[in-house]
Amino acid sequence: MNPQFEHLYEALSKVDGYIYPNEIELSWSILIVLYPFITGLVAGAFILASLERVFNVKALRPTYVIALLTAFAFMLVATMPLIFHLGQPLRAWEIMITPHLTSAMAIFGFVYLWYLMVVLLLEIWFDYRADMVVWSKDAKGLKKWLYKAFSLGINDASPESRKWDDKLGYIVTVIGIPSAFLLHGYVGFIFGSIKANPWWSTVMMPVIFLFSAMVSGIALVMLVFMVLNYVRRQKIDMLCLDTIAKYLFYIIIIDFTLESLDQIHRFYEAEESFEIISLLMSGKLFVTLLIFQILLGMIIPLITLGTLQFFKPKEKIRQAIYFVTGLLVLFGIFFMRWNVVIGGQLFSKSFYGFTSFKLSLIGPEGFLMASIWLVIPFLILAFLLWLFPPWKKTQHEHLPAE
Repeated sequence: MNPQFEHLYEALSKVDGYIYPNEIELSWSILIVLYPFITGLVAGAFILASLERVFNVKALRPTYVIALLTAFAFMLVATMPLIFHLGQPLRAWEIMITPHLTSAMAIFGFVYLWYLMVVLLLEIWFDYRADMVVWSKDAKGLKKWLYKAFSLGINDASPESRKWDDKLGYIVTVIGIPSAFLLHGYVGFIFGSIKANPWWSTVMMPVIFLFSAMVSGIALVMLVFMVLNYVRRQKIDMLCLDTIAKYLFYIIIIDFTLESLDQIHRFYEAEESFEIISLLMSGKLFVTLLIFQILLGMIIPLITLGTLQFFKPKEKIRQAIYFVTGLLVLFGIFFMRWNVVIGGQLFSKSFYGFTSFKLSLIGPEGFLMASIWLVIPFLILAFLLWLFPPWKKTQHEHLPAE
């Protein structure tokens, strides 16, 4: 065979039916799947923290700082999959500083900077400022200099200054709740506003992305909380763990309902794209959608968490169930993002054919690269927990809402 045609034959072997030439290769790969997945973890973790700070759910106090640090660690990496997807991202920073109010991606630059600099950084600083002042007196080496630098020269650790920190931190948290909604709701808006793609074009997409983000973020914090206590050989606060699982159960119900309504609406309308989407769901996406996302990521967690609301087995059994359920939820939400991003590119806009996608092991958008960007946030989180250990913080009551 002529070497010039080998690539063409290889590409055509992935095609079923009739598609346009520019649809053979997918434009967005696993790095674009990671982007909404990671931002969803950020938004969900912050919303869990706000339940304790703003809505005064006292049972969640042991996870408040852990949720903040988790959101911050993942927020630092949120843009990296996008930047590496560009290939030559030398001008990527311009999206952060160039006003362009008619571009959804340009708006993201402002939302990202606002959420990172004004919400997460400020709230963590107000929460840790007085503790850093105290720790800097006893710490040695790198920690001592970091505490002095991060306290910004403000050495007042009096009860009155702590009250001001708490008041200002509360205000930041209140501002951060709609900011978290905007951060991840906009991701769904980008997909939902693409009218040419019937798999993406739905007004429900931002809402579905938002509630699925809450599900994944709460599940992640629950797992981090359990692992952290296990590593430190501390007894897990079961009231806190049961409360997290309860809220996770409620949000999964809402998320599952919204996704079901979206699919029912598609079936009821039965537009011209109905047949190709039905074939997509029963064919190319059968395993990732029906098995991974719905069965493993939604139905089984719903049944297990729902059962535990009425029947309380021994603590060890509940802990094991919560741990496995959290992993299943994260697994399901990841494949929800996969099915949206990859699934929307598998069928032709002609509605008469499909292409295929095979994830490579290595390369700029391969499995190893994606794994790296999933591991890095956990390394950052480990560093933050070493530098700002929640278990060494001075315990004090957060001010209630006035």
